[in-house]
Amino acid sequence: MEDLEDAGEKSSFVVGLIENRAKEVGVAAIDLRSASLHLSQYIETSSSYQNTKTILQFYDPMVIIVPPNKLAADGMVGISELVDKFCTSTRKVIVSRSYFDDTRGAVLVKNLAAKEPSALGLDTYYKQYYLCFGAAAATVKWTEAEKGVIITNHSLSVTFNGSFGHMNIDTTSVQNLEIIEPLQSTLCGTNNRKRSLFQMLKATRIVGGTRLLRANLLQPPKDIETINARLDCLDELMSNEQLFFGLSQALRKFPKETDRVLCHFCFKPKKVTNGVLAIDNARKSQILISSIILLKTALDALPLLSKVLKDAKCFLLTNIYKSVCENEKYASIRKRIGEVIDEDVLHTRVPFVARTQQCFAVKAGIDGLLDIARRSFCDTSEAAIHNLANKYREDYKLPNLKIPFNNRQGFYFSIPQKDINGKLPSKFIQVVKHGNNIHCSTLELASLNVRNKSAAKECYTRTELCLEELMDAIRQDVSVLTLLAEVLCLLDMIVNSFANMISTKPVDQYTRPQFSYDGPLAIDSGRHPILESIHNEFIPNNIFLSEASNMVIVMGPNMSGKSTYRQQICLIIILAQIGCYIPARFATVRIVDRIFTRMGTMDNLESNSSTFMMEMKETAFIMQNVSPRSLIVMDELGRATSSSDGFAIAWSCCEHLLSVKAYTIFATHMENLSELATIYPNVKILHFHVDIKNNRMDFKFQLKDGPRHVPHYGLKLAGVAGLPSSVIETAKSITAKITEKEVRRMKINSLQYNDIQMVYRVAQRLMCLKYSNQDEDSIREALQGLKESILNGSL
Repeated sequence: MEDLEDAGEKSSFVVGLIENRAKEVGVAAIDLRSASLHLSQYIETSSSYQNTKTILQFYDPMVIIVPPNKLAADGMVGISELVDKFCTSTRKVIVSRSYFDDTRGAVLVKNLAAKEPSALGLDTYYKQYYLCFGAAAATVKWTEAEKGVIITNHSLSVTFNGSFGHMNIDTTSVQNLEIIEPLQSTLCGTNNRKRSLFQMLKATRIVGGTRLLRANLLQPPKDIETINARLDCLDELMSNEQLFFGLSQALRKFPKETDRVLCHFCFKPKKVTNGVLAIDNARKSQILISSIILLKTALDALPLLSKVLKDAKCFLLTNIYKSVCENEKYASIRKRIGEVIDEDVLHTRVPFVARTQQCFAVKAGIDGLLDIARRSFCDTSEAAIHNLANKYREDYKLPNLKIPFNNRQGFYFSIPQKDINGKLPSKFIQVVKHGNNIHCSTLELASLNVRNKSAAKECYTRTELCLEELMDAIRQDVSVLTLLAEVLCLLDMIVNSFANMISTKPVDQYTRPQFSYDGPLAIDSGRHPILESIHNEFIPNNIFLSEASNMVIVMGPNMSGKSTYRQQICLIIILAQIGCYIPARFATVRIVDRIFTRMGTMDNLESNSSTFMMEMKETAFIMQNVSPRSLIVMDELGRATSSSDGFAIAWSCCEHLLSVKAYTIFATHMENLSELATIYPNVKILHFHVDIKNNRMDFKFQLKDGPRHVPHYGLKLAGVAGLPSSVIETAKSITAKITEKEVRRMKINSLQYNDIQMVYRVAQRLMCLKYSNQDEDSIREALQGLKESILNGSL
């Protein structure tokens, strides 16, 4: 597993994919870093495999395993072709279809799962999700063969259909909403760099915490109990400074790569004949020793974490204290490590210090050959190399000569340029300029480096032999290490990301949202979480959607704030569902199962698709996959074709979404669409307010009720652009006639549908009262006021 040593925050997923003729897709994703296996199976509803694209974006795999296209039946090659087009930078591995054996996969999952098979519901899942078990068989078999390991029984955390317990955000929406990467790196007219939501929250210290944050942003949870448990934890952290700073300090004691250590206990190396791949074996031994040291450092930090969590009150922190801090297995593992590993050894990232720690990890006297190898290591590093450096300082008058070390070169000389008069003596080789210094070596130093490296390898090999029994003992309790890594990643995300971000904001700027499965979406004075930190005077705006008013049509001129508003609502909901406070005065959120966005589109020449065709493909995907709990954000639908066809498509799409009862925010310049509100009482028209001064538009960025009140703003912009005045005047007379007809028709509709509009307004008020937190007297008073408004006809 040495390729994960320097992987940093990059993906460590290996994903297996297979499909059948019915367009069912089976996915198995094994995470080599956190020792987890994710299985899912679903019907691909999109001809462009949008659901599979979303899953691949979520995992961001380093390897994708697929069956061969050759001899495959028609309709069973789409996955392989998708990988070729969508994952061009990812390694694709084709294995025989016989590897995708669902029977073998079910047995493997049963043996490898950390939980009992009955707890996983394995018998129930097997018949229904046979494709993902086939993918699991291929993924596990390839991983073991490629990495030269055997996965330890009962070591993997297995989840079935993990993505279905979370909000689904398709790849197009992830880009449009700038969740992971911003569409533009800089803001127009400023020197400020624009950040994505992920970059704004990324203050995590553990690599696993960063990856957990990314996973939550791409797939926020849908379970209210889980979300509220995180929010309760945030409440306590924000009200208890001692707990907040105590947890921050405790988490700093854990190494950055704590989650990676699990790999070396869940994946047992296969036995190799002595002398075969000696270089690789030395490297593997070094990583194994590093993992033991890292585990020791992490277990040494547990007492401080226990001390901080002991008096915590919220369910999440008390549960962590009971399951981790009071678990005696950690003390038992630490005791076993202490019997073999020297107490002074600690995890470090300084290269030569780390190498020395690894060579001297095992206590002296346990292995005689190891003690001899250590003396050889010390002779070359401490004595010979340092003596050589002193000799060169004196012989060549180089008092500031230093001997840095890195893992690639070993020891080398670093000499300030100001100390060199003329050329360096010919003895110095591999001369490279590096800033104000010269980096170089000599044949003597190179020879000592080889001897030092050889001695270190011998230390690694002997140390690994001393650790075999310890490793076997640790593997018996690998499930508690998995739990520890999960807990640390979760704490890292909540404390260092969520709580840290909120603590840097002015008091009361961020509030805790409330949740329901069937209630309204109401946000009072919401702000854009990214842009508010860039613009000092950000104008907040509201949103209210309910079953009685489930569509908002937003109108307004270009640059009035429509795009920012649409993105703002989506980002606030994502923040709320990952269990974080949100930038608003108040919010109640209906749990969203999918977010769809359709924003500006351009031609796609590669797929021979025009702007309108791309627009229709995105819209078709939304219409095919929308559910009553979805949130749809659409912009300028139907603008890329003829005005009559575009208007007809936009109108019919709105009617379809109204019938589904999904919450929809629809931005448009088509004034005719405002007529929907006169026919359908669950449609509300809003506009961004703009003042006209001296024939110029003054944008206020404030959302107000009713259709937009900027007469002929398109003609004003055309005049500014330099169109002839005669053309502008003719256009004004034409648009006046069209507007007159539209106003007349809307008045007729208003009278015709007035009664049903009244009923919906009453229903909306009643729904607000149903989900409010007011006391009984206040609700009675509100009901009395509603009754009087109905009788007076003023509602």
